[in-house]
Amino acid sequence: MRCVIARFPFELVKSEVQQAMKGIKPEPVTGESVVIGRRVYPVKQVGEVITRQDRRDFTAGEVTRALTRLGFTCRATAEPEPATPLSPLETASALLSGAPARD
Repeated sequence: MRCVIARFPFELVKSEVQQAMKGIKPEPVTGESVVIGRRVYPVKQVGEVITRQDRRDFTAGEVTRALTRLGFTCRATAEPEPATPLSPLETASALLSGAPARD
């Protein structure tokens, strides 16, 4: 599939992307991510590998669009889970043990 990333045309094939990412350890995901095989990679890491360009040269959106069109599952930035409030029993237990109660 032909796509343009950072103003450069690329001819990407799903199997070639999978092969390029084989053996590469995923970095911690802090933004958008893509599932390749059983691993979850940051979109920028995959973009850097498949384009051989610096991560600052392209946007995550460009790579996400290309990978989605190839059939990969892309995920948006994960929202942090809201903290669950303590139950009255947990609050009392924390107060009695001397540990600070979390809010």
